[in-house]
Amino acid sequence: MSRMIYDYTKMVLERVSFDPELFAKELKKAIKNLLPYEIENLKKWLLFFTNEKPELQDCLVYL
Repeated sequence: MSRMIYDYTKMVLERVSFDPELFAKELKKAIKNLLPYEIENLKKWLLFFTNEKPELQDCLVYL
């Protein structure tokens, strides 16, 4: 079940990546809902995903 939440979180973050404020808001919600190992996986994914999106890299502070 938790894998589904992790996958859903990634999907939501991809869809809202056009707006840094909305992206940050969804990232904060995700951190509250995910398990610690899922947050680590999300951190790795975010580093890759935001590599070419400098406007979103400020959101990595929340991790």
